[in-house]
Amino acid sequence: MSDAIRLKVEKIDKVFKRRDKPSVEALRSIDMSVAEGEFVSIVGASGSGKSTLLRIIDGLIAPSGGRVLVDGRAVDKPGPDRAMVFQQDSLLPWKTVVDNVAYGLTLAGTRRADAERTAQRFIDIAGLQGFEHHYPHQLSGGMRQRVNVARALAVNPKILLLDEPFAALDAQTREIMQTELLSIWQETRKTVLLITHQIDEAVFLSDRVIVFSARPGTIREEIPVTLPRPRTLELKRSPAFVELVDHIWKLIEAEVRAGIKQS
Repeated sequence: MSDAIRLKVEKIDKVFKRRDKPSVEALRSIDMSVAEGEFVSIVGASGSGKSTLLRIIDGLIAPSGGRVLVDGRAVDKPGPDRAMVFQQDSLLPWKTVVDNVAYGLTLAGTRRADAERTAQRFIDIAGLQGFEHHYPHQLSGGMRQRVNVARALAVNPKILLLDEPFAALDAQTREIMQTELLSIWQETRKTVLLITHQIDEAVFLSDRVIVFSARPGTIREEIPVTLPRPRTLELKRSPAFVELVDHIWKLIEAEVRAGIKQS
């Protein structure tokens, strides 16, 4: 991980205005940064604005205030320096794995042969060798999400944005996909920002976990994860891991309870 700041979020506010209904303040004065090659997760209660922040960073929605900078340059719309992976796979069902992974490259005007060569590299990194000519309906849910990640990486973004990418998977597949994602990150060393409701997932994957308050989302605490790498699933049984998970859970529990009392 470099000391260089790849992503910086400055004083981001977001208020959703609704016709004939009160406005909803989703985010308030979010300040955070992510270093080049760092893996950071954001956790918090439902409705705390985590996914909203990710969409603002990707340029899909505009903030009500503040700005997002990538390598010191303000960005306000989607661009090739960021790539998003959503909870549900968004593969094109009529295209094979290799064509799906190469899709962003071909849209950008890359020659087909070059696009397929690049796609093959990330298919290999994602552990999908032998499935290049399969269609999405022929793949398991975990494999489809690996294709999604490979497609996002193929366009060589500076920042990979992950919005609950494993939420639709069963518990066992989800744990395997966590180790697969770590392997891919170890290989590519991309800057990663992950949104997840699973505290143990955030701790297992990350260099740092950011805990959001209840709505409006603010940063309640930033927790460094100094557990050694490379990490295996056995780490989740260690006292140090359990202690971190418990600490984060207590922060979120306090926010949820406070929200219930106010409702």
